[in-house]
Amino acid sequence: MVAPVYYTVDMVRALPDDGNRYEVVHGELLVTPAPRPWHEELVARLFEALRDYLRREPVGHAFGSRADITWGRYVGVEPDVFVVPLDQARTLDWGQLRDLLLVAEILSPSSARADRFTKRRLYQERRIPVYWVVDGDERLVEVWAPDAELPGVERQRLVWLSAGAARPFTLELRELFRSI
Repeated sequence: MVAPVYYTVDMVRALPDDGNRYEVVHGELLVTPAPRPWHEELVARLFEALRDYLRREPVGHAFGSRADITWGRYVGVEPDVFVVPLDQARTLDWGQLRDLLLVAEILSPSSARADRFTKRRLYQERRIPVYWVVDGDERLVEVWAPDAELPGVERQRLVWLSAGAARPFTLELRELFRSI
């Protein structure tokens, strides 16, 4: 019997740049191929909406895809869209971006299991206040909180109110999921 390999963040960073996304959660290597165009469109729309909101309510800074969030030797992820506190964002250092205020993962056929289970459990363990699992095919968003056993399912609008904000972020899902 072959001993299992437990991947580290350094091992994942050493993998070739072949168009796949490589992440590691508690030593488990997660590999997803290049996303579909619909995935990338939803990432862009959500990112732009959050960026616009955060210009008016400067409680954090939004980043989209191709991130390097690391929590220890065996955990490194690349959330599709996420918000961090301004003081951490201003460092412009991936190693300083640790306290995510909001995370959104856009489902793809190849990422659904990891996004709904492996990464969701990680984000709950890390006490990320809000985790959105965006299902573009079904036109809905699963809304997870740190202690939730099941998600809330939103079909109308996303609402997020971060500490320090005067007004909540609101995004109508018909706008997020509109045709190109």
